[in-house]
Amino acid sequence: MSLFDQVLTSSRITRNLALAGFLTFGTLAGGCQIRPLYGTTATGFGGTQTVSSDLAAIDIESIGTDVSGRTLYNELTFNFERGTTAPAKKYRLKVLEDTSTASVAVEQFSDVPSAYTLTMNASFVLSDLETDKTLMTGRSFQSASYDFSSQRFANLRAQRDAEERVAKAVAEDITARIAGYFATHQGS
Repeated sequence: MSLFDQVLTSSRITRNLALAGFLTFGTLAGGCQIRPLYGTTATGFGGTQTVSSDLAAIDIESIGTDVSGRTLYNELTFNFERGTTAPAKKYRLKVLEDTSTASVAVEQFSDVPSAYTLTMNASFVLSDLETDKTLMTGRSFQSASYDFSSQRFANLRAQRDAEERVAKAVAEDITARIAGYFATHQGS
């Protein structure tokens, strides 16, 4: 058998093994319940329940008075309610956020910072509104950097943009975690 025939034979064997592996995985995974996160779920009472309706039923406590706190509150409100009429509240979300800034680069001859990193750390607690039972807790953090220049307005705008970016990213993370919780705990 020539080298060319050996390569063809080994590639056929490899391809056949890969195909057998995919078929086996497909057969085993057929029993899994894979469904869209925001899809409809049948409840035991003949009705349907959605993750979206559970998210819209969350009452968010005030987060803070600074730009990042207000932005985080607004983003969470929009992510949960999606611009629709909010149903009666069944859950409470309490978020504690802390934002810090650190200089990460310094001008070589003037010892003036030329770049900053802004970091937001947020801890959250989701609880049942009626029983005050804690359903889930979590932490989320995000960082964003911005440049510092000799223009005062540009510096303020760059800092505000970084605050908005970290708040939006933390809000997306918190929303995804809570949606995952509701998706796995519906009907129970």
